Amino acid sequence: MLITLKIRSRAGCKTVIFWLLILKMCSSFCQLEQPKKILVIDPGHGGKDTGAIGVHGVLEKEVVLKIAKEILNHNHIILDDRIEVYLTRYKDTLISLSDRAMLARELKSDLFISLHCNAAITGASGMEIFVANKDNPHMESSVQLATSVLGESGRKLGIKERGVKVGNFQVQRETMDYCPTILIETGFVTHVDEGDYYKEPRNIKAMALAILLGIYNYLKSGD
Repeated sequence: MLITLKIRSRAGCKTVIFWLLILKMCSSFCQLEQPKKILVIDPGHGGKDTGAIGVHGVLEKEVVLKIAKEILNHNHIILDDRIEVYLTRYKDTLISLSDRAMLARELKSDLFISLHCNAAITGASGMEIFVANKDNPHMESSVQLATSVLGESGRKLGIKERGVKVGNFQVQRETMDYCPTILIETGFVTHVDEGDYYKEPRNIKAMALAILLGIYNYLKSGD
């Protein structure tokens, strides 16, 4: 069962753990003297393309946009914008896959992360992350980034880790030669627990923070 920053317990524990995590991130990042990294986050689908439709009518396009905006917000509030973050869409609009990838290239992005939710009829659950299935200059770095995000999400949220996999997605094919690129399937909106999880704003914030921590740890390891 998913938990919010290890916090399906007393309210006091939630606050303490949340702020300890924030303080840890801030103190560590403040020690780093480095140029800003550019991160492009791609909330999948949008507009007439709803993506997966889950339990209680949860829509993939809405979930991933909320997560992306919370990553942007956490970076601003917690990290004082130490990462330069851009979204491929900021509202419920449909952007072509080519335009999403082109934005990352034009911004000379250091990282490209596409956000999605999974769906299945089998009761499947958990997070999985895809890297491009073709050799490219950033394959090793993409795997390291994916491993960091998946590990932090598993540890902080208790979500099942389905592994780092290879996939043939257009946005990755068109960005893999320019920067590390991963596609995160954050969970299954068709799973009762996970679909329910995304209805709570605090859980969206928790997912975003876990992903940001995974990104941060990856960047820190490269220094």
